[in-house]
Amino acid sequence: MIPALAQFRVEVSGVGVTQLPIAIAPFRGEESSPQKISAIVLADLERSGQFRGVDASGQALDEGSRPDLSFWRQRTADSLAVGSVTRLADGRFDVRFRLWDVVRGQDLGGQSYTVPQGDLRLASHRIADYIYEKLTGEKGIFSTRIAYVTKGGSRYTLWVADSDGENAQAALASPEPIISPRWSSNGSQLAYVSFESRKPVVYVHNVASGQRRLVANFRGSNSAPAWAPDGSTLAVTLSRDGGSQLYTISSSGGEPRRLTQSNSIDTEPVFSADGGTIYFVSDRGGAPQIYKMGAGGGNPTRVTFSGTYNISPSISGDGRWLAYISRVGGAFKLHVMELATGNVQAITDTTADERPSFAPNSKLIVYATKLQGREALMTTTLDGKIKARLAGQAGDIREPDWGPFQKQ
Repeated sequence: MIPALAQFRVEVSGVGVTQLPIAIAPFRGEESSPQKISAIVLADLERSGQFRGVDASGQALDEGSRPDLSFWRQRTADSLAVGSVTRLADGRFDVRFRLWDVVRGQDLGGQSYTVPQGDLRLASHRIADYIYEKLTGEKGIFSTRIAYVTKGGSRYTLWVADSDGENAQAALASPEPIISPRWSSNGSQLAYVSFESRKPVVYVHNVASGQRRLVANFRGSNSAPAWAPDGSTLAVTLSRDGGSQLYTISSSGGEPRRLTQSNSIDTEPVFSADGGTIYFVSDRGGAPQIYKMGAGGGNPTRVTFSGTYNISPSISGDGRWLAYISRVGGAFKLHVMELATGNVQAITDTTADERPSFAPNSKLIVYATKLQGREALMTTTLDGKIKARLAGQAGDIREPDWGPFQKQ
């Protein structure tokens, strides 16, 4: 993989209802470190929508010192993280931190990592994960990865990046379009559609080795791959038998099994987290709407009823939420539906949103949109109150997909 030249910068906008005030003191030694650990940790926490940073400048603290907690109470911090980063003789870095509950005066523990320079950002994301989980009780998603596609000139590139968009590595570059990247549930593989053979064909790509295999190359169009949670099968859209219909196929290839039997276009399948249900888009009612059916096929039921054009379903890992794109007037807007109630909320004020994908803890959504005339990747909380831009400079950005939790 080749590192991206485009560096992403996080700009957080909006205010949540309740945000935990946290101080991340500058880590001892980080002024001579190639990565500012405290800044990365704070940006992660703020992007989650659950935290707001408290000014911690001018404080010389590390994980070994007992801070004056009354000072931090005066600064209105509920919690405080301190740490250090030290370059070792072999060129690696020793990163340590400790978390304090300022209100209760409790030491909430810490961790240490010994990492090569290239993993300093990953160590920072793991620190943010630790803090997030200690203070919210939920698993943090900062050390996960996202995949997305850029188009620059006549070149398409599939990227794998940190959850904040930084540290992007090119997985594939092609003069022909690459679309629909999808992570496998263990994060080791990406399925995607490539037009290298001048028609859409589905590949599965091993992220670590860069090796790939052809999975679906039938007559007509092969598109919209979606992984079953167990990783053994993909749902795909094929036109091999006339019309676009849904099939399942082994993730190593072979003969597909047809799921839908309609005269309409059925596409964009996605599995529920338990693997028992497939949500998909169909125009069987005259316009594109989202439907669901059992993963083995069967009679579909309609899910979306507001709006005349609803596409790109994404299901949260906890099974509670459906994110999708709805055309409102001439605008394409990200919507979130609570599946239990059917309540729907539009959560953006942009007009060219596409391809939502949930974070693995179901608390954030990544999507592509146009902002000030430029294509951008954004994350948002489910209520739309906190958004962060992960915008790069490398051409048009599209088709994001959020990967699963990483094995530590």
